Amino acid sequence: MKRERNAKNAGGIANSQLKANEAAKSIVCQTCRQTFLCTIRIKALEEHATNKHSKTVNDCFPGFVETPKK
Repeated sequence: MKRERNAKNAGGIANSQLKANEAAKSIVCQTCRQTFLCTIRIKALEEHATNKHSKTVNDCFPGFVETPKK
């Protein structure tokens, strides 16, 4: 009964994070064009560059500046 009442009050509009997640992928590897979320840390980008391409972070992600932690 309460579930039905809450469903009726909700309006039935589904809120999906998919579009927001795709918009947040703003870091792109210049070698393979793989996208990364804007919150990624330099350590993960270093692993990607060395393991996949045997390159440095500056080669794969020119101009990347890590955002400081809050």
